[in-house]
Amino acid sequence: MKKILNLLSIMVIATAISCGGSDKKKEASSYGKKAPEKTEKKVPATERIELSNKGVGPITSITLDEEIDQDLVATGMEVYNKMCTACHKVDKKFIGPPPTGILKKRTPEWVMNMILNPEVMVKEDPLAKDLLMEFNGAPMANQGLSEEDARAVLEYFRTL
Repeated sequence: MKKILNLLSIMVIATAISCGGSDKKKEASSYGKKAPEKTEKKVPATERIELSNKGVGPITSITLDEEIDQDLVATGMEVYNKMCTACHKVDKKFIGPPPTGILKKRTPEWVMNMILNPEVMVKEDPLAKDLLMEFNGAPMANQGLSEEDARAVLEYFRTL
């Protein structure tokens, strides 16, 4: 009986010590796991607005006329429909992002460099890298467009 009382006394003391308070802030929960750290929610690349990034490629500066060139739009639409619709839909995500409203989020230089220089863009441009990851690693194919064709596609994008 005395052994049982001693054993119970030891258990009560051990429990009291282990449950005792401390002036230190506990970093672990009662189960020994750390509380999850608060992290900022990362904005997907397709929703990010980056109007200072010009990308990596041959286009370093472009000036867009205030008035949209309808002949260039027609050419751009033709090129887009022929070369881009396998992966891009005008107003919804597909294999690649939709071009509608792209110039509200990206510079004209970035758009043209992505069209003309996609391999280097996904290697060196942080936004292009993030887009590649967002679209499951499906890189944009280089369609071999000329700067003139890329400029026409850009003009078409201005109408979307």
